[in-house]
Amino acid sequence: MTFIGHSTFLVQVAGVSVLIDPVYAQRASPLSFAGPRRVRSPGVRFDDLPPISLVLLSHNHYDHCDLGTLRQLERRFHPPAVTPPGNGRLLRAAGFNRIEELDWWETSSAAPLSVTVTPAQHFSARSPFDRNRALWGGFLIEAGGHRIFHAGDSGYGAHFREIGSRLGPIDLALLPIGAYEPRWFMQDIHVNPAEAVQTHLDLGARRSIAMHFGTFQLTPEGIDQPGRDLAEALEDRGVPREQFRTIEVGGSLSLISR
Repeated sequence: MTFIGHSTFLVQVAGVSVLIDPVYAQRASPLSFAGPRRVRSPGVRFDDLPPISLVLLSHNHYDHCDLGTLRQLERRFHPPAVTPPGNGRLLRAAGFNRIEELDWWETSSAAPLSVTVTPAQHFSARSPFDRNRALWGGFLIEAGGHRIFHAGDSGYGAHFREIGSRLGPIDLALLPIGAYEPRWFMQDIHVNPAEAVQTHLDLGARRSIAMHFGTFQLTPEGIDQPGRDLAEALEDRGVPREQFRTIEVGGSLSLISR
């Protein structure tokens, strides 16, 4: 498990390499000259990626779905993709021709690993004219005897407890902790670090890794404030830091097969 940056992760198991929410763009924006600019380079250079066997796309926001990156992936690796309904047109625009659009709780029948799309509390839009015309979600990956959960983007809700109950035990959860201020505006679509800790507990995850912070300045809190707020929230709830931690961009974590 390698953290490439923001919400982009590389999962490698048994010769299969999965890339989740791949974004190598310099800006999380439809414009090349405006919008949130990357402040940390990708932890794995695009040219250094292993052969990608599968792409998972959680939703269509620019910080999770970059058409330029998708086009490069298709040209180089020709991987299949799994995504919630309505996002297939973006993948087709990027050249993908093996696309599986799955609703919440549906499991892939064609992917090289078991992948189930999970609920999230969020929204979708690529422009002012297509709001909520595509679904959003997370992913539960079963690989090497382990269950890995990628939450995508989400506000806090009862769906996390249901995911843990229906699809657990979860060995590793990849949970967003950033882009949470101001709360009056963001609380319905993004968890804050304290809610991320509660999500970790609701899921019953053995371990969690923080994501969705430190790469793009999307909201007013400082670029590294989410990590500090996470440490405080863990202490407040009495959760050991080794259970829910941040890793450096480019850092990896190994799960030993059972």
